[in-house]
Amino acid sequence: MTPQPIRRLLVANRGEIAARILRTARARGIVTAIVRHPDEEGGLAPRLADDCLTINGPTPVAAYLDVAEIVRVAREWGADAVHPGYGFLSENARLARALAEAGIRFVGPTPEVIELMGDKIRARNFVVERGFPVAPSAIEADDPATFATRALAVGLPILIKPAAGGGGKGMRIVRDAAVLETELATARREGERYFGDGRLFVERYVERPRHIEVQVFGDSHGNVVHFGERECSVQRRFQKIIEETPSPVLTPEKRVAICEAAAGIARAAGYVGAGTVEFIYGAGSEFYFLEMNTRLQVEHPVTEMVTGFDLVAEQLRICEGEPLGYQQSGITTQGHSIELRICAEDPSQGFVPATGTIHLLREASGPGVRVDSGVHEGQHVGSDFDPLLSKLIVHGRDRREAIARARQALRDTALLGVTTNTAYLDRVLAHPLFAAGDYSTAFLDEQSAVLSGKDEVLPLDLLLAAAALSDRQLVDAASSVPAIYAAMGGWRN
Repeated sequence: MTPQPIRRLLVANRGEIAARILRTARARGIVTAIVRHPDEEGGLAPRLADDCLTINGPTPVAAYLDVAEIVRVAREWGADAVHPGYGFLSENARLARALAEAGIRFVGPTPEVIELMGDKIRARNFVVERGFPVAPSAIEADDPATFATRALAVGLPILIKPAAGGGGKGMRIVRDAAVLETELATARREGERYFGDGRLFVERYVERPRHIEVQVFGDSHGNVVHFGERECSVQRRFQKIIEETPSPVLTPEKRVAICEAAAGIARAAGYVGAGTVEFIYGAGSEFYFLEMNTRLQVEHPVTEMVTGFDLVAEQLRICEGEPLGYQQSGITTQGHSIELRICAEDPSQGFVPATGTIHLLREASGPGVRVDSGVHEGQHVGSDFDPLLSKLIVHGRDRREAIARARQALRDTALLGVTTNTAYLDRVLAHPLFAAGDYSTAFLDEQSAVLSGKDEVLPLDLLLAAAALSDRQLVDAASSVPAIYAAMGGWRN
């Protein structure tokens, strides 16, 4: 197969990941375009692209999820390839297949592999048949009439999961047999709402688990490698907010075992492109296959920071038909990296999404600090999309230095006009259990009272109050008596 360079790339996404992809594509001399709904406001990515193409739909989100609309604009613009980023249509086999039929390359694996790994039941069976570890489970489709009974036989606690699910949607933990039927019905409704598929399966829930994933890459010449693991256990409602590499819990021997298992799964699937194999890691050092994400992950920058590879550039090279050009021994890691997801949300109000206009934005910088941002000053932040604004990524010689740099970078970050979770992230980093690397996916829930910070008066609040009180004009205005009341003299009721 002769490599075919990508000359015109459409990025079918928005926000920070679109900006991230555009920077690498432009550095490679590729002409780029971004898609955009007419109702969207602001955003950094359109400023970085060579072209901005309008996609239509009843809502902005609907437009980004419309396969026919994405293919239409890609064809009309003359795209050689489409990069889906993450989210939206990034794991949609219909898009990959429709693009292929239009003669346009999809920056990702084949439609067949997307379908295999996108169906959690098929993926699980595929992994089991090839001898990789999977937690004990029961599948509804095997015999719907006995599903509840077979689910209980797995042994409580159990985790209910939609067969077509992902991102934590529809997942339910059951510790009491009395609520099993109710939780099954709820999970089925959520599966139908989020994925259009109500099929379920259950697996034994590992108490206080850690969530560890492995970055894999394959090319069209049969080569597969891994880029090490990422620790993704700091989660809120199954959504990651802090990721790091290397994992503070893995021994060298376990690291080799889990990374080789991930590469083995990708190799068995004939995987091409960037993918992530996710595992549940138990307190007894056992690990089980969880799922495979057939796309670039939000947290891919921490892997880039310790390996020195540009994973988006690798995606584009592989899509062009080039071989990896290196073996497993050629991938080494140095130091420690941590990523923090900065979101427009209010931790003191149950993490409800926040909206507003960004009046001032000062992003952190300095040795070992990287910011992948999707916003700019003056931009209105609405509620149509995910609240992720940017990602703060740091690198240090070791984990202690990485944590120190991450905390300083959070202090150096200033964003006025929209409430964010930066103070909350700092409290997580400062927690003794996080500092010790002794945490699980239940960490944020278990420490919610400590992390809430509701009784804490931050130094920033005091500084802002002092600055306001030092403004004579403001103080006079606040303390002056309005004329209508001054005219009343000393009258009292």
